[in-house]
Amino acid sequence: MAEHDALIAAARTAREHAHAPYSNFRVGAAVRAKSGRIFTGCNVENATYGLTLCAERVAIFKAISEGERGFDSVAVVTDTDSLTPPCGACRQIIWEFCGDAHVVLANLKGKVELHRMSALFPKPFDQSFL
Repeated sequence: MAEHDALIAAARTAREHAHAPYSNFRVGAAVRAKSGRIFTGCNVENATYGLTLCAERVAIFKAISEGERGFDSVAVVTDTDSLTPPCGACRQIIWEFCGDAHVVLANLKGKVELHRMSALFPKPFDQSFL
């Protein structure tokens, strides 16, 4: 897990910037590009909820917008006793841009789990169906 410490720390810091006035559920995420660069994101809520962006998508879209392609790990940090996996929409985006990457789930109490994306999203929709 030590190889993921910097990713978890970046996601934890990003969580502090979350805009969650409605749910008060603050999430931080970090994605590591194969180049070694780390990009972070936090959840940004909207009063309509449907326009809310999850931390994982913010981090990935930020990396894509800065020209990165190819990622090996994603970390998600919440302040919950049970570790929080990515939602369905984020799983689709993670699969699309990161493939079978490592997904690190962590909380503020130091609990950490490591998963492969294929375990969290066993039958993804991808370009093979198009």
